[in-house]
Amino acid sequence: MTVQEATYFLLSQLRTVYSDGEASQVVDWVMEHLTGSKKAERMLYKNAAITDKEEDLLHQYTKRLLAHEPVQYVLNESWFCGLKFFVDKNVLIPRPETEELVEWIISNCKFPVDELTILDIGTGSGCIPIALKRRIRKAVVWSCDVSDAALAVAKKNAASLGTAINFVPLDFLDQRTWSQLPSFDIIVSNPPYVPQKEKETMQPNVLDYEPHTALFVPDNDALVFYKAIAEFGKLHLHKGGTVYLEIHEDLGEATTAIFRSAGYQTELKKDMQGKDRMVKAVLGFR
Repeated sequence: MTVQEATYFLLSQLRTVYSDGEASQVVDWVMEHLTGSKKAERMLYKNAAITDKEEDLLHQYTKRLLAHEPVQYVLNESWFCGLKFFVDKNVLIPRPETEELVEWIISNCKFPVDELTILDIGTGSGCIPIALKRRIRKAVVWSCDVSDAALAVAKKNAASLGTAINFVPLDFLDQRTWSQLPSFDIIVSNPPYVPQKEKETMQPNVLDYEPHTALFVPDNDALVFYKAIAEFGKLHLHKGGTVYLEIHEDLGEATTAIFRSAGYQTELKKDMQGKDRMVKAVLGFR
């Protein structure tokens, strides 16, 4: 099988479950992963044969993709803020809107940064704390997660991307664990915020594969993590410290109300799609 034949084979298969645009994008990712060459390079040797091992992997990948498994899990890689992260079923796939959250934090930092302490709550793949540490080298960055498996992925990514992060295993909703953490200038989180009732409308590539503990919250308490973060911030933020959050697009006003009632000044920000997806909350001087 040649490079071109492999490409056409995968594309024809994926068009049965993906739109043409999505299928083409996934094919490009898979073929680059298989061959180690970008599309322009592959065009130059399109008639070259792929190896038996590559052909075997191609069929394995195709089977998994046809079962709606996300390509990032199939390839064990996902790009975030220009960095390649290892991902598996134990962590959420990094999203573009979360990149916007990271950029918002950086744009609000006063450079040069001498001393800055940052906490990421719910690290998952480690994409947020690692991206921040890479961009703000002098910052001291902490990150916590309830999942040991997720922390193992985050630590692997921190090591491969050359970043020193203080990872802490803890259940953030248990206030008794908060004493394990110091005080911070910035707290950032993309916590679980999808109500259980929304499972009915979710795509199978998310519902069947991504970790539910990182996605879903009870219908009757969808903002449970934001309430905890607001309270934690009152105890663990330095004066004038700031919280940055990714939020449910339909719960912007409710989220900001929690922080305002806890003594924060808030700002609700839209993402590039025009949806309310981020909140900034500055703790008043005490």
